[in-house]
Amino acid sequence: MGIRRLPWRLRVALVSVPAAAAMFVAIAVAPGPADPAAPGVSIASETRCLPIERISTVGELNTLVETLRGGAEFQGADVGADVTLQDGRRLWVFGDTLRADDFEGQRFVRNSMLVFTDRCADVVLPADHGALIPDREDGVGYWPMSIAKVERTGYDLVGVAAQRVRGAAQPDGAEAFENLGPSLALFVVERGRTPQLLQVKDFGQDSTDTARTTWGAASTVHDGWVYLYGTASPGTDLVFGFSLKVARVRPDDILDTSRWRYWDGSSWQRSAKEASTLIPAEGGVSQTLSVFEQEGRWYAVSKRDEFLGTDLVIWSSPTPTGPFVAGPALARIPSEQKTGTLRYMPLAHPDLLPKKGTVVVSYSQNNTDIQKIDDDPFLYRPRFLRVDLPQ
Repeated sequence: MGIRRLPWRLRVALVSVPAAAAMFVAIAVAPGPADPAAPGVSIASETRCLPIERISTVGELNTLVETLRGGAEFQGADVGADVTLQDGRRLWVFGDTLRADDFEGQRFVRNSMLVFTDRCADVVLPADHGALIPDREDGVGYWPMSIAKVERTGYDLVGVAAQRVRGAAQPDGAEAFENLGPSLALFVVERGRTPQLLQVKDFGQDSTDTARTTWGAASTVHDGWVYLYGTASPGTDLVFGFSLKVARVRPDDILDTSRWRYWDGSSWQRSAKEASTLIPAEGGVSQTLSVFEQEGRWYAVSKRDEFLGTDLVIWSSPTPTGPFVAGPALARIPSEQKTGTLRYMPLAHPDLLPKKGTVVVSYSQNNTDIQKIDDDPFLYRPRFLRVDLPQ
C-alpha cells in the first residue's frame, strides 16, 4: 500500500505518532497457571510473539527503540499506556496502529494491544484481525487514553478509557478528526492467558464540543476507588492547554455513570457540572496525560500547553483532588519546524524500571513529512527518559 492510500488519521501530523512494536519492554516473571474463575467472553483473540531481550536501564530501552524491527502485525502506533498484570506480565494499549503491507488483515486500525514478558511481546489480535476495540457500525473508532486494572482471583479486569473519534471534512491537520466523547472498554485477562474484550460502553451523546470534559484522559485505581481524570479545552484564543478535573467510582460500578462522584472543591457530589478545576487550561496539561500516586503523593505528568508547548512538567499534590502545583520543566520536548519532528503526549510508567524518587516517562515522535515516515518507520518511535519527582 502506498503512502497516498494510508487511512486519514495517519496523515494527521499533529495527532498520529506510530511507535515500534517491540520498543516497550516488561520486567516480568513467568506467568502462572490459569484460574477458571474469570467471566466468560464472546470475542476470541490470538497472540504472535515478537522476541525481545530483558532490559535493565532506560538507555538500553532507547537502544531497543532505535534498532529493533517489529513484525507485520504491529509496525507502529501512538499512545502507549500500560499496566502490570497480577501474573507479572505488562499490558500496553496503543492508538492508531499501522501494520505491514503483507499483513493478512486490516492494515490500519485505531487501537491495538501488546502483552510483554521478559522474553516476548505478544501482539493481541481479534478474530477478524481488525481493531481490538472494534469500530462502531457508523465508522466511529476508539483511541485509547489510559488504562487501569483491578485484581480478581485468577484474573484481572482491565479498563481502557478511550475517546470516540471520527474523520472530519478537513483532510489534514489538527482538525482532521472530531472527538465525540469518552468510552470505556473492559477486558478480562486470566493468568497467563490472552486478554479478551468483555464490553465497550459509550458515555454520553456524541458531541464535538471541545469544552465538554473527556473523562478517562488519565485514570488510576487507589484504595478501592477508580479515579477518572477529565480534560477539556475552552476554545479560547491563545489558550493551548487543557484543564483537569476528577471523578471517582467503585470499580464494580464504573459502567454506571449515576454512581460516579465528582470533586467540587470540598466534597464528592453527583453533578459533573459542579466538578472543580484542578489545573486550569491556561498553561495546562495535554489532552491525554498520566496521573498516579507514589509514597503518599500524587503526580500529574504532561507536556504543558499540548502540541504548541515545549516543557515536560509534573504537577504534584498531597491528594488526588489537589491542590496540584506545577514544578519546574524537567525536560524540553519541543516540535521542530525545520526538521518536521513532532514530539507530544508524554506518559508516565511508574512501575517500569522503578527507582526511588524518579519515574520513567515516554514521549511520542513523528514527522510532518509523511513520506519520510513511510520510508523510515524508526521515525515513528518514542523515546524514554527518567525524571525526578517533585518533593
